[in-house]
Amino acid sequence: MNLSSKISAKFQALVNYSFTFRHYGSKSLILRPLQIDGKENISIGDHVVVGEQSWLAAMPLTNNEHPQLKIGNKCVLGHFNHIYATSEIVIEDSVLTADKVYISDNLHSYADLSKPIIEQPIKQLEKIRIGEGSWIGENVCIIGASIGKHCTIGANSVVTHDIPDYCVAVGSPARVIKRYNFETKQWEKVEKK
Repeated sequence: MNLSSKISAKFQALVNYSFTFRHYGSKSLILRPLQIDGKENISIGDHVVVGEQSWLAAMPLTNNEHPQLKIGNKCVLGHFNHIYATSEIVIEDSVLTADKVYISDNLHSYADLSKPIIEQPIKQLEKIRIGEGSWIGENVCIIGASIGKHCTIGANSVVTHDIPDYCVAVGSPARVIKRYNFETKQWEKVEKK
């Protein structure tokens, strides 16, 4: 396939997407998705790139009639990302994710020991917001927690509690290890509690 054919195929995909999503911004690309569920509940901003084999979903599995997944302008999401909203996930402008990032505002219930987990209801967690300009490292899981703006989340971290603006967080569970000090204009280590 020559370059002209590739561009034409990408343009055709873009045209098809623009009629099925709640909103599909200009010059945005979703490259060979693994799966997209609830397109009518998903908004994609301008100049967005979603890497190959990613799974985007916004489905009413927890009795929320209007789940939504919003991806802001100029976001770049890596390959194999899995983002699943049953209430609300908002990814603000200029967020960058590495490959294999998982973001979910829900999880499988496991309280009833008489039933296999697959037969138990989906449990709704808190809404998620990932602040503008943040960077989410490889293999990060964000489960029912929000991340402030201009944060860095280290590779392999599991975020289950909110991370404030201008922080670096790592680990499982993730904890803040650095915070930007606007008085000294430097990133400063946070003492372990």
